[in-house]
Amino acid sequence: MTRPNNPTKLFSSFSFILIPQIILSLFFFTNTAMSQNTTVPVNVGLVLDINGEVGKVALSCINMSLSDFYNSNSHYKTRLILNTRDSKRDVVAAAAAALDLLKNVQVQAMLGSGNSMQTNFIIQLGNKSQVPILSFSATSPSLSSIRSPYFFRGALNDSSQVCAITAIIKAFGWREAVPIYVDNQYGEAMIPSLTDALQAIDTRVPYRSVISPLATDDQIEKELYKLFTLQTRVFILHMLPSLGSRIFEKANEIGLMNKGCVWIMTDVMTNLLRTLEPSVIDSMQGVIGVRPHVPKTKALENFRVRWKRNFLQENPSIVDVELNIFGLLAYDATRALAEAVEKAGITSFGFDKTNVSRNATDLEAFGISQNGPKLLQALSSTRFKGLTGDYIFVDGQLQSSAFEIINVNNGARGIGFWTPEKGLTQKLSSNSTTKSKLKPIIWPGDSTSDPKGWEVPTNEKKLRIGVPVKKGFSYFVNVTIDPKTQEPTSVTGFCIDVFKAVIQELPYAVAYDFVPYGQPDGTSSGSYNDLIYQVFLGEFDAAVGDITILLNRSNYVDFTLPYTESGVSMIVPIKDSKKRNAWVFLQPLTWDLWVTSGCFFIFIGFVVWALEHRVNEDFRGPARHQVGTSFWFSFSTMVFSQRERVISNLARFVVIVWYFVVLVLTQSYTASLTSLLTVQQLQPTITDVKMLIKRGDNVGYQKGSFVLGILKQLGFDERKLVVYNSPEECHELFQKGSANGGIAAAFEEIPYGKLLVGQHCYKYTMVEPTFKTAGFGFAFPLHSPLVHDVSKAILSVTEGDKMKEIEDAWFKKHSSCPDASTVVSSRSLGLNSFWGLFLIAGIAAILALIIFLAVFVGQHRNVLRNSESSLLSRIRIFLRIFVSKDLSAHTFKDKGGIQVHSMGATEASPDSRYPASPSSYSQHAVSHFGFYGEQGTPRTEYGNSNHNPNSQAQAPPEIVSAVELTNPDQEIARSPQVVRENN
Repeated sequence: MTRPNNPTKLFSSFSFILIPQIILSLFFFTNTAMSQNTTVPVNVGLVLDINGEVGKVALSCINMSLSDFYNSNSHYKTRLILNTRDSKRDVVAAAAAALDLLKNVQVQAMLGSGNSMQTNFIIQLGNKSQVPILSFSATSPSLSSIRSPYFFRGALNDSSQVCAITAIIKAFGWREAVPIYVDNQYGEAMIPSLTDALQAIDTRVPYRSVISPLATDDQIEKELYKLFTLQTRVFILHMLPSLGSRIFEKANEIGLMNKGCVWIMTDVMTNLLRTLEPSVIDSMQGVIGVRPHVPKTKALENFRVRWKRNFLQENPSIVDVELNIFGLLAYDATRALAEAVEKAGITSFGFDKTNVSRNATDLEAFGISQNGPKLLQALSSTRFKGLTGDYIFVDGQLQSSAFEIINVNNGARGIGFWTPEKGLTQKLSSNSTTKSKLKPIIWPGDSTSDPKGWEVPTNEKKLRIGVPVKKGFSYFVNVTIDPKTQEPTSVTGFCIDVFKAVIQELPYAVAYDFVPYGQPDGTSSGSYNDLIYQVFLGEFDAAVGDITILLNRSNYVDFTLPYTESGVSMIVPIKDSKKRNAWVFLQPLTWDLWVTSGCFFIFIGFVVWALEHRVNEDFRGPARHQVGTSFWFSFSTMVFSQRERVISNLARFVVIVWYFVVLVLTQSYTASLTSLLTVQQLQPTITDVKMLIKRGDNVGYQKGSFVLGILKQLGFDERKLVVYNSPEECHELFQKGSANGGIAAAFEEIPYGKLLVGQHCYKYTMVEPTFKTAGFGFAFPLHSPLVHDVSKAILSVTEGDKMKEIEDAWFKKHSSCPDASTVVSSRSLGLNSFWGLFLIAGIAAILALIIFLAVFVGQHRNVLRNSESSLLSRIRIFLRIFVSKDLSAHTFKDKGGIQVHSMGATEASPDSRYPASPSSYSQHAVSHFGFYGEQGTPRTEYGNSNHNPNSQAQAPPEIVSAVELTNPDQEIARSPQVVRENN
C-alpha cells in the first residue's frame, strides 16, 4: 500500500476516521461508568469508501443509528464498537481491509463492504470465519449464487426491479428493447433475469450493448452510433452514475434523446440522480427511472432534518449533498445488527484457531468466530419497522414491497408505482380509480405522445422490398425490365397497390425500394420459398407479392395479417343444362310440400262447404254437385278465380287466411320455377375430387405453387399433374381435355381462381372442396416491429373502400361477367319453409269449424234431447237438419221483395230492403214455394196453371209446412215426415 505524498491529506484522512471513533469511545466510556461497568463492547467492522459522497453519507447515518438506538435502549448490555476501514474504491483494498479486521481485530460482524465486486471476496472470508456480513450497498444478483448463510443483503437485489421494468414495457406494447450495461460483475449479473422477463412478455432483445467501465468518449460514441442504426428505440440502462452520465450526454449529442426514443434506467442511477451535474440532468430529460419506494413518515422527515444538520457540522465543505437510499439502508442495517448482537447475548469474543496450522497464510490464520452461529440466528429473526419500511430478512435477503416510477423532467417527478399485487398504478392506495396506469409522461424530445418503441433506421438506407418475378398472373405482380439496361423500370399489380395503400395508412413515413427477385433477362431467381429465405438471411427487409402464408414459411419470417381470401379451390368446366324434362314444373316444390298443399286445399274446401251449405245456394244441390263445388272453390283460389260468393262471416275469415297462404305459396313457386328455367343453366362437370382420382384424369396447378404438395397428399399420381404458368395456358389445357393431354380440373388459390373464372365466366366455376390456407400476406424478418403496425394498416385498408377500389381496378375490368363467382346449386322449396303458414291456416279453419258446430248444436239441442225417438233416429234427424237449408238465415228470408210468413200466406213486403235474387235463388225458390200472381191467383212451381177460379189458392200441405217451419226444432218434433218431404 503506497503512502500519500501530502502529509496534510494524510492527517485529514486519519482525523476523519479517528474522531468519530474517539467520540463513540467517550460515549461508551461514559455510558459504562453510569451503568457501573455492566455494558459489553462488541467489535464490528465497517468497510467503506470513506472519500466518496455515498460513503460519507452512509457513515454519518451509521453513527446516528448507533446513537439513536442506544439512547432508546440504554438498558441493553451490549454496545457496538465500529472499526472502520477505507475500501479506496478498490477490490483488493477492500479485501485487505476485511482480512485485517478478521485477523487483527477479530470483529464479530462486518457492515458495508462497498459495491458488489468488493463484497464478493469478503463474503468468502465471512463464510470461512463464520462472521456475518451485512451489506447495505451490494445489489448484484450474482452474490446470491455464493449461497453463504453468513451473508445478509440489507439492500434490494437488482433482479427485484426487473418486474417493474418489464411492466412498463408491456404497458406501452414495446416489442423490442436493448439493454445497455457496464462490462463487469455488477452490470452482467442482472441481464439474464432481465432478458428472461422480457421474453416472458414476448419482447425481443435484438442486441446487447456492453460498455467497458474504462471506455473513452470515442468508444462510447461509436457504440451509440451502432444503436442509432437499429430499429429499436427502447433502451434499458444499467450502470453506475459515473459511467451512465457520460452515456446520456453522448446520446443527447448524436440524437438518441430525440422524440421517439425511450430510456429506462435502473435503481442505482435513479437513487443517485441528485448527485449528478445539472448538465447531465439536462441531457436526461424524458428518461424513466425505477427505484425502491420509501414510505414518507414523520420519523423519516425528522431524521432527514437531523441528518442534514449533523452532516454539515461534520462536513462543512460539502453543501449540496442529499440523503439517499443507501444512507437509509445503512441506518436500518446498523440497527438490525445492534439488535441481533443484543439478542445473541455475546459473552465470548475469541476465535477458535485449533485447526489453524503454524504455517498458515493470512487467509487461513484468523480462525472461526465462536459467536457466529448465534449471531446468524439472531439476524435471521430480526424484524422491525425502519426508515425504509418493514425490515425483515428471508433467506438472508431484504424483501421489497414496492417500486416508484419517476420521470426526469427538470428533476425527478413521480408518475406511479409498481407492486407485485397491483402491478403498475398511479397510487399505492387501494381506493385508486384512475384508468391510466401511470401519470402523464414527458418523453425525450419534450413529447407527450407515447413512443412506438422503434424507428426506421436513420442511416439513410431505404427498406429493400423483395418482389417475385414470374410469368403469368401479372395482375397480381408484374415486373417490367428495360431490355437495354436490363434494369427494372416498373413494379405494378394488385399486391403492389395494396402494399402502397397500407404504407400510406401508417402513422409515420417509411422509405422503400422494390427490388425484383429475378435475373436480368426477366426470369425468376428462385421459388417463393427461396424469396422468403432471402428475407430470413437479411438480403431483403421484406417481401411483397402474391405470397401465401404457410406454416413452414413462418419459421423463417413473420407474416402480416392476410389481405386476400384464403383457401385452395377446384376449378372445373361447366356444362349447359338448359334441356329440361317434361316434369320440370314439379321441381320447385318438394314432394312433402306438394302433398301437404293438396291436403290443405281439400281440407279448406270441406270447411268452407260446412260453413256455407246451409245458408248459401251456391253450395247446395245434389251431393256430387256440392262436392264438386267445394273442390272447385278451394282449388280455384290458386288463381283467385272462384265464382261462388262466401256469405257467412266464419267462412270469410277462413278464406281470407287461406288467400294469404295461397298468395305466398304461388309467388314462391313462381320465383323458384323461373330460377330453374332461366338462371340455373350451368352445372359443373365434376364435383368430387375422388372422381378425378378414380378416373385418372389430369389436373393442373400453377408452377411453383405449394398446391403441388396438397395434390400429392390427396393421392394424385404425379404423372397426372400438369403445370401451367398463366390463365391463358390453363384455359388452353381445359380446351384440350384430359384425354388429349389437357386437364379436367385445376387447383388454385381463391384469388387466382376468381381471376380465371372472371375471364371465362360461362366456361368454368369454382366448386368444393375448399382447402384452408391463410391467404396472401407481406413477409418481414422475424420479430420485426413493422409487422404489428402493417397488420393494423391492412385491417384499415381491407375494412374501408380502398380495397374495393383496388380490386375493381385490377379484376373487375378484366371480368367477362358481372359476378365472377358462379357457384351453382339447385334448391327446391320444402315444407320446412312453409309449415308456419299451414299451421296458421289450419288453426283458423278448425277454430271456425268448432264455433260453427257449437252454435249449430246449441240451436238444435232439442232434437238430441227428444226421448220419444231412438238415439239412431235422433242422430239421423240431426244430420238431415245439418244438410238442409237454414230458412231462418237472411238469405232465405227475403227473396225478390216477398215476405214469407209462418202460416204460409204471402204478400208484398212494404219494405223491400233486398234486391232481386239471382236466377239460381229464384228457380230454386219457385220449386218450393207458391207465389201469388198479379190477379191474386197462385203460381205453382211449374208455372201459371189454369186453376179453378173458385179454388182457395191453397198450397199443397207439404209446401205450407215448409213455409211454416220457422222453428225447425218444434216442427220436427211434431212431424218428422215434413222434413223428409221438404228435403
